Amino acid sequence: MKLKLIYPRWEKLKGQTTFNLPPHGPVVFAASLPEYVDVAFTDENVEAIDFDDECDLVVISMMLSTQVKRGWAIAEQFRERGKKTLFGGIATMLHAEDTVNHADSIFLGEAEGRMEDVLDDFRRGELKKVYNFMTQRQPPIESVGPARRDLYKRELYNHKGVQMVDLFHASRGCRFSCYPCAVSYLGGRIFRPRPLDKVIEELATIDNNRLFIVDNSLAQNKEWEQQLFREMIPFKKKWISHTIEDDPETLDLAAQAGAWYVYQAVYDTSDYIRERVRRYHDHGIGVEGTILLGLDNQTEDDILRLIDFLLEIDLDLAEFTVMTPFPHTKGYDDLLREGRIFDFDWDHYNAGQVVFRPKHFSAERLQELYDYAWDTFYRDESQEQKMFRLFCQVAIREMNEGTYRPRDRRLANKSFGREVAGRKVIS
Repeated sequence: MKLKLIYPRWEKLKGQTTFNLPPHGPVVFAASLPEYVDVAFTDENVEAIDFDDECDLVVISMMLSTQVKRGWAIAEQFRERGKKTLFGGIATMLHAEDTVNHADSIFLGEAEGRMEDVLDDFRRGELKKVYNFMTQRQPPIESVGPARRDLYKRELYNHKGVQMVDLFHASRGCRFSCYPCAVSYLGGRIFRPRPLDKVIEELATIDNNRLFIVDNSLAQNKEWEQQLFREMIPFKKKWISHTIEDDPETLDLAAQAGAWYVYQAVYDTSDYIRERVRRYHDHGIGVEGTILLGLDNQTEDDILRLIDFLLEIDLDLAEFTVMTPFPHTKGYDDLLREGRIFDFDWDHYNAGQVVFRPKHFSAERLQELYDYAWDTFYRDESQEQKMFRLFCQVAIREMNEGTYRPRDRRLANKSFGREVAGRKVIS
């Protein structure tokens, strides 16, 4: 059976540095398919779709709300050619009520151990309209195998000559239930760590020396987290992740394991946040602050003070988003009930465009504050310059450890090499 797996394109936010990471969801899904399935993968963000390519079944994997309408359009073209289409992924689960009208079938939930039955139905001509496993128990976490990274076209994933990180996950689920987040709906409120031997098995298959660990938060079980870092140390990889436990031993182990920088929510101007950032830096770990604007407890003065605060605490990067009421979140339910959502165009649900009426000021003013935040934080040094500095830091660490591999074209350039060497002297 020939299966065509597609990841639809999505529009990047204006003014931000644009690059494409190899998507994780599709290749994790591909790992759940039976061995008899021949998979061809197309990431539309880096290459065009061949709509006339011969295949038996088209699977469209969507992660973001801003991919949904494009995914529907892709399915329409394939269906006009007589191909059956199956949708899956996070955005399919969030937008199932609409997506089912654009597909031959939709798959909701985690795929491990379930695709053989779906494909048997397809081969018999009995493909169901909906396969809903979200109300059922999740597959055993032990069944999650190494992602099918062999499906990537590696040469397409670089930014200005620098190879992009590989994505990897060591757990599923999240015991937290944050107001704007859909994770508890998608993956459940139970933290489900993968067995460490499975994690190490997959790490050993990843040739890339730089990773993005995409777990919702590593700070969910300190004992597991510390053991994970101990197991990672021998690999000498450099990695990015979401929040790490605020604990000296954990941070020290993370640094030994190769922590490059972390995404850390900055939600107020407290001394705790200031010290939190300092403790990361004390362990040689960079910090990209993630700042959410437009919550009901934020006045305009609160947001302006927060932006000033960010300039004081030595963040390496900052990523600003506006509160976005994604379906199946508490935020969506509250704002919908209060009649405050005025835009239901899913292309606009990109966390950079205001689609609801804030509590303390107008939607137009929130959009202005969002733009002001980006402009102010990156006024003296652009986002690309700040990212370049973080890249230099990791390249220097790799060179010092003897793990650097000359695949980055900019590092192969002699003048760039002298620039890195100069930074090494003064750092």
